[in-house]
Amino acid sequence: MKTEISIEFFPPQTPEGIEKLRSTRKALAKLNPSFFSVTYGAGGSTRERTFNVVKEIAAEGFAAAPHLSCIGSTRNNISEILGDYQAAGIRRIVALRGDLPSGMAETGEFRYANELVEFIRAETGDWFSIEVAAYPEWHPQARSPHDDLQAFARKVKAGANSAITQYFFNADAYFHFVDAAHALGVHVPIIPGIMPIAGFTKLARFSDACGADIPRWMRKKFESYGDDSEAIRAFGLDVITALCEKLIAGGAPGLHFYSMNQSPLTTEICRRLG
Repeated sequence: MKTEISIEFFPPQTPEGIEKLRSTRKALAKLNPSFFSVTYGAGGSTRERTFNVVKEIAAEGFAAAPHLSCIGSTRNNISEILGDYQAAGIRRIVALRGDLPSGMAETGEFRYANELVEFIRAETGDWFSIEVAAYPEWHPQARSPHDDLQAFARKVKAGANSAITQYFFNADAYFHFVDAAHALGVHVPIIPGIMPIAGFTKLARFSDACGADIPRWMRKKFESYGDDSEAIRAFGLDVITALCEKLIAGGAPGLHFYSMNQSPLTTEICRRLG
């Protein structure tokens, strides 16, 4: 049985970035993803750019899933965005709490993602299929694993259809999280987020900030390659392919690739997975 995949992009800031994303999309479209998602900046800072990329994806005949974060937003402003997406025929949305832009103290009219999910359902009924975030290694701001799991359950009970996880490198963390969600009566598909590894320094910094654990054996191996980008790329491909194989064998309902607007690594991993 073919594993469903989906792929995430971020909205580029420059005309060159926009052109590059078009060619990346063309390459990744060959993998026949079930949808392309597009991120949304803190406090809605990329609203227009996100919308433009989403419209282009839809015009190319693919399902597009814009991210929508609610921190720093008002009900009116979210309602307006939902209306724009409905008018554009978009049927899927990734609903997130998001981060406050630096220097901003007010959270706005929404505090948590479950409030956003409830609002989307109240405003638009069943128009959107709603994805929410899940954290197999727990959200860095969660007080405890138990609290984090309860927060996840609230998002699903508010009306989410499925979830996409933060990336991780330990398959057991994912399987444990899914089991714990099932034990709470949460049975929506939980799709593992996959981060192809292009370089180590940036990945280590990013992982430390978002709470994704890089196992010691992986960290040591990457560090041992120094500046050898070819060796880092080859090892990264092996590690991520093996992770995906384990997830698929364990019954993961799909794979969601964080492409970083690049096509070669995602394409190669999918080729290896057949």
